[in-house]
Amino acid sequence: MLAVLAICLPLGGCYLLQAAGGQLDVLARSRPIDDAATDPATAPETRARLELVVEARRFAVRELGLPDGKSFQRYADLGRPYAIWSVVATPEFSIEPRRWCFPIAGCVAYLGFFEPDDARARAARLATQGDDVSVGGVATYSTLGHLPDPVFNTMLGWRESRLLATIFHELAHEQLYVADDTEFNEAYASVVAAAGIRRWYEVRGPSSELEEWERQEAREREFAALLAAARKRLSGLYARGLPNEDARIAKNREFGRLKFEYAELRARWGGYPGYDAWFARALNNAHLAAVATYEDCVPGLERELAAAGSMASFYERAARLGELTRAERHAQVCAAA
Repeated sequence: MLAVLAICLPLGGCYLLQAAGGQLDVLARSRPIDDAATDPATAPETRARLELVVEARRFAVRELGLPDGKSFQRYADLGRPYAIWSVVATPEFSIEPRRWCFPIAGCVAYLGFFEPDDARARAARLATQGDDVSVGGVATYSTLGHLPDPVFNTMLGWRESRLLATIFHELAHEQLYVADDTEFNEAYASVVAAAGIRRWYEVRGPSSELEEWERQEAREREFAALLAAARKRLSGLYARGLPNEDARIAKNREFGRLKFEYAELRARWGGYPGYDAWFARALNNAHLAAVATYEDCVPGLERELAAAGSMASFYERAARLGELTRAERHAQVCAAA
């Protein structure tokens, strides 16, 4: 998930104002979960989901050793389908995302906007400069514990396992966040969330939710591997230094190949359509970069967790990795990517 800090963002007055205004609106719309759960106007299905959030948060603190901070103690109905919209951009002939630097969060590979029109306007300006861009809705985000992040209405329609994993993921960001390393941060939080899900269902016994979550995780890994292979081919293509027109033709050919390979993968999944919408658009480098941000360092951190033997030891190992330079850290846990 995304870490959005609505303070001192050196990206121009308009970005600062929309970020600060959007965050203030979120805080104004939020109220204690207990108030929302006991409100007669709250729908029964919403009440049940909020009770699950309370239980999951207690579990995260007690069983996973995650911070008992201010997050997920409030509920906010935003009245919209996403909490924010993120913008990712890359140069036309590069798979590396552009990065924007914040005073506290460090440098990250996306911009977050509270209004879709603002996100599309920033994306349009980047495209005008020649960049590949991607705009996508995000159901939740983290302020890394600096503010009382609520659970949003945008999350409550998810399957139980996805909601649980998101809570564990976001609390993991509060446990450890390394400035200037989005890839490591997202992979770390994803590994903590996966461990949390397995522990949750170990305690409660076998569940079809766990089985479905594991199936989806397996599909997600295959999807990520498909994109990683495309990124590798494109990186080699761009390194050749072809004339721009020739490079564009070869680039389009690679994205056509990616869609063909997805059709083959979908068939192996028995026609599972979960990624159809992702492939139904004109793909570009920025779409690949957005997914890479979340997947590249996961295998290495899974190995670290297995070697640690406990969550507490894993947190210590991850913290030591966080003290390394970015290059050293990636060589150790992201080398396979």
